[in-house]
Amino acid sequence: MEKANWSSPVVGFILLGLSAHPRLEKTFFVLILSMYLVILLGNGVLILVTILDSRLHTPMYFFLGNLSFLDICYTTSSIPLVLDGFLTPRKTISFSGCAMQMFLSFAMGATECVLLGMMAFDRYVAICNPLRYPVVMSRSVYVSMAVSSWTIGGAASVVHTSLTIQLPFCGNNVINHLACEILAVLKLACVDISINVISMGVTNVIFLGVPVLFISVSYVFIIATILRIPSAEGRKKAFSTCSAHLTVVVIFYGTLFFMYRKPKSKDPLGADKEDLSDKLIPLFYGVVTPMLNPVIYSLRNKDVKAAVRNLVAQKYFTQ
Repeated sequence: MEKANWSSPVVGFILLGLSAHPRLEKTFFVLILSMYLVILLGNGVLILVTILDSRLHTPMYFFLGNLSFLDICYTTSSIPLVLDGFLTPRKTISFSGCAMQMFLSFAMGATECVLLGMMAFDRYVAICNPLRYPVVMSRSVYVSMAVSSWTIGGAASVVHTSLTIQLPFCGNNVINHLACEILAVLKLACVDISINVISMGVTNVIFLGVPVLFISVSYVFIIATILRIPSAEGRKKAFSTCSAHLTVVVIFYGTLFFMYRKPKSKDPLGADKEDLSDKLIPLFYGVVTPMLNPVIYSLRNKDVKAAVRNLVAQKYFTQ
């Protein structure tokens, strides 16, 4: 294949996917398709109830609706291609399609990092400064916070995607991954990628380190405030308002840190298993986490459960 660069739009990439494990492809097709449908249904219902139920027109549920929409966008940017790859013998994607997928997946991931931090601030104000909550978290403020989350995530993705697509690949167009992921594409470059590595490191600090630190500090103050509440019922009610968000944060960042900090095996016999895990762990991050988010918020939140029941009841009685 001829040299691949941004000036050659006809050049594409070959995605290896799970071609080395053909028996797993059909199994994972059914499993991932089922999970993807659950993601669309669960997050779609959450978006509907946060829009239709006036009791949920608060900052916390506004952020939750954004998180659900983000999860749908994130999975839709890659899962349909992954599913198609499980059934297609030759898994190819155009250069422009690969660039778009890199942009969308990175933008959604970065936006979610910032959005979870914004949600932690919302819980901090609600529990630690409840009297000032309506003033601090006014509509103009929380809408601006959500918009800034999307803007920052999109801007970071533009930078990294631009740096990646400008690299020469010298005919090496085989991506050993399930989808076009920036780190996997960078391995194909035939020039020095120090700038890309440094910028990626800086981005990891900004979008992983800073939000985790901010969320951790916020919850230190939140937990300290909850423990000072005299009644057990009051402590339980206060903690229930932030337990769902804390659970989502642990799953989201826990998977990310495990994915990027996993040590490489030095055993040649374990290389195949390691290669498989390097593909399946990001798949877990990209599918399981968005699937669990609506389940966690629905099970641990009485307002959401009541809103879902009302939505189902209205649909039933109008038929």
